[in-house]
Amino acid sequence: MEEQKSERPRGEHRGRSGGRPGGRPGGRSGGRHNGHYQRDRGERNPKIDALVKQIREELVDSIEPIVIPELNAFERKLVHRQFDSNSDIVTKTYRLGDDDYELRVYPVGNLKRFAQKKADEAIATRAKVVLPHMSNYERFVVHDYLKNVDNIKTTSVGEEDDRHIEIEPEVFGRGLKRIIKKIKLF
Repeated sequence: MEEQKSERPRGEHRGRSGGRPGGRPGGRSGGRHNGHYQRDRGERNPKIDALVKQIREELVDSIEPIVIPELNAFERKLVHRQFDSNSDIVTKTYRLGDDDYELRVYPVGNLKRFAQKKADEAIATRAKVVLPHMSNYERFVVHDYLKNVDNIKTTSVGEEDDRHIEIEPEVFGRGLKRIIKKIKLF
């Protein structure tokens, strides 16, 4: 007598609903709603689409961030997703209170171009250039961008809301200072 072998491929279990290779025992799928939620269906939200269009129009030539205070968590997430792939625009959510949040959209690309223009102006005129008042994040972006530019020095000056950046041309530049440190002459 020959033994009969099962027709099922190896690794497939027969449970109440069949099952699949590598799946959960008993053919169960992955939890409630099977990983699909009503909000994740790819449906377009007209309010968010209009808001994103407005933000893009306002940020074309601006270095000022846009502050959007009245969004719920899901709407903030949708706005973040719209700008995630664009390195010229950064979105950040700030907590103001227990249930109060605001979304800020920073035009980082415009800010970097503005800082480069002002650095070139400081080098050309050999005079200190004062930038307008900026938030902590904006100052971080400017300092980080200009740290690799030779012949200038950036410093933050002022207190709290009055804090701004000053760009000063250096007499010898960073390149000469690096060489001096390596040689250790002075």
